[in-house]
Amino acid sequence: MSAPLLHLEGVARSVRLPDGSWLEILRRIDLTVRAGEHVGIVGRSGTGKSTLLNILGLLDRPTGGHMLWDGTPTARLSQRAASRIRGAQIGFVFQQFNLLPGRTALENVAHPLLYGTAAEVRTRKRRAREVLERLGLGERADQVPTRLSGGEQQRVAIARALVRRPRLLLADEPTGALDVDTGRLVMDLLTEAAQQSTAALITITHDPAIAARADRRFTLDGGVLT
Repeated sequence: MSAPLLHLEGVARSVRLPDGSWLEILRRIDLTVRAGEHVGIVGRSGTGKSTLLNILGLLDRPTGGHMLWDGTPTARLSQRAASRIRGAQIGFVFQQFNLLPGRTALENVAHPLLYGTAAEVRTRKRRAREVLERLGLGERADQVPTRLSGGEQQRVAIARALVRRPRLLLADEPTGALDVDTGRLVMDLLTEAAQQSTAALITITHDPAIAARADRRFTLDGGVLT
């Protein structure tokens, strides 16, 4: 069995309120995720899903417990090191597609490569086109987001998340803005893309049917993962 890509033990996250009291958002989260694994986490709004996503994506740090990224305690990572890992090894797919307006699908997908190595910058358009073609959007590469359907925009967002060949894909309500049939297609593409690249995929959703597609499924309720 491969070593864990992510390992959380007793992870908690609290914030201090204006009156000086503390609000517990996450409570003693235990979770292990390996390369190539699809984990589904289902929970309603206000249960701590966004906070957990931010911690998994190295955008935030726990206030209790510890988390390992590829064997390294994240508490030891400087902000710069965490940002470097996040940019090169973690891909994000959100409910709101967050595409750059006025930029073509090709330019949106190539954008993350501008912050990569010299080779990635030099070959960014070729790499972006390859990923778009893989997701069935080769003929739509020169269209701006307003000329694309919702499903096509989400596929562009997936292509952008995949373009740097991440080791971890974090999907936050990836089908929430789509109709049922388009959402099913997008999940098929996302799952297939993760399998082909052996990336770990974590899907965070309010929809039990979406979470049920994962290899392992969890429920987040009141900041507790079960």
